[in-house]
Amino acid sequence: MTAPIDTRPIPSTGEALPVIGCGTYIGFDLAPGTPGHAQLPGVLEALFAAGGSVLDSSPMYGRAESTTGELLAAAGSRAQAFVATKVWTSGREAGLAQMAQSFARLRTERIDLMQVHNLMDWRVQLGSVRRLQDAGRVRYVGITHYTASAYAEVEAVLRAEKLDFLQINYALDDRAAAQRLLPLAQERGVAVLVNQPFGGGGLLRRLAGKPLPGWATDIGCTRWAQVLLKFVLSHPAVTCAIPGTGRPAHMQDNLAAGRGQVPDAAFWRRHADSLGL
Repeated sequence: MTAPIDTRPIPSTGEALPVIGCGTYIGFDLAPGTPGHAQLPGVLEALFAAGGSVLDSSPMYGRAESTTGELLAAAGSRAQAFVATKVWTSGREAGLAQMAQSFARLRTERIDLMQVHNLMDWRVQLGSVRRLQDAGRVRYVGITHYTASAYAEVEAVLRAEKLDFLQINYALDDRAAAQRLLPLAQERGVAVLVNQPFGGGGLLRRLAGKPLPGWATDIGCTRWAQVLLKFVLSHPAVTCAIPGTGRPAHMQDNLAAGRGQVPDAAFWRRHADSLGL
């Protein structure tokens, strides 16, 4: 039997969260009956079999929320999932309507994590999310972004608000978040979900034609994706990485990075330059 992946505590509660999850952008924006959609049950099976749970979606990801809800309902596996989604609109009524739509699409009475996406109308939307949290409809509250140009505002919100989660971009070739945001999240007791751990996909494509260095096997990696995820997990502020995929084999590869040794910062200082990034 395969060992379960590692977990890390959510600082605000101590709840254990598996370190590798699955983003649903693009990969889950598929209609039933399409070839890609037929692979998605296998993605969830792989995630849950390894002890994973985090599924991150958004109303801006086409039908990804609906697909996620349909798959969880069909498999009876909602209880195994940590379902995260986002609110991405302006105005109180619009935000409430969008979140109500997310509950319906995800086929759930309670969402584990509701995030204000890209800080859009964040003061109003955070207020609404907190009221849903008080009512028991939302378990955790967070904010997201994916671009360094917004980091100053993200930092200001992290300092001003009590949050459970920050979702932010971080990768071997995109380390700006480590300068201020990741240490601040750690200081403030905020869990961190990492989006774009493969550098938005471009980094993985650039590395695909290169042989794995010898040191990769020393840390238990057999694929470039695993090397990149191990780098992300090596930062102590990171709680979970959420690479997107719609393929069971890729999900399996990603999950393998959640087991075993996680190298420290000194290891990456020695070896990162050898990748020519």
